[in-house]
Amino acid sequence: MLKDKCNLISVIIPVYKVEKYLDKCIQSVINQTYSNLEIILVDDGSPDNCPQLCDDWANKDERIKVIHKKNGGLSDARNAGLDIATGEYIAFVDSDDYIESDMYECLLDKIIKTQSQMAICNFEYVDTDGNITTLNTMGQDCCFSSRQILADWCGN
Repeated sequence: MLKDKCNLISVIIPVYKVEKYLDKCIQSVINQTYSNLEIILVDDGSPDNCPQLCDDWANKDERIKVIHKKNGGLSDARNAGLDIATGEYIAFVDSDDYIESDMYECLLDKIIKTQSQMAICNFEYVDTDGNITTLNTMGQDCCFSSRQILADWCGN
């Protein structure tokens, strides 16, 4: 199946020693209400069963691509995913996390409505007892144009 390149989101998931969490993470991504996704699992030389789990998921869903590589750390794994990403937008998900089912639909909708190039959102932390804390680093969900991002980073 040829993916629609318009508004394709490449979701990069670095994978290392997360066998316990990986299925829930991937399930949360493939079950998004927005389905025009390219899902890139980057096995960063994980010594557990993660490499096989990644391959199993790729066999179940044609949107999933797998990279198996020597361990190089989180940034190296993300960069490996970026190297093969073909989406108009890039998203990162940590492999021990899961996301709400409408996350990408909401973020893309905001990007389109505001004609922005980037969107960020709050996140929730779930502790070992199941207590949920919303972490709101920006004060609100935000969208930014490339001009705004450069101005903030360059101090103008």
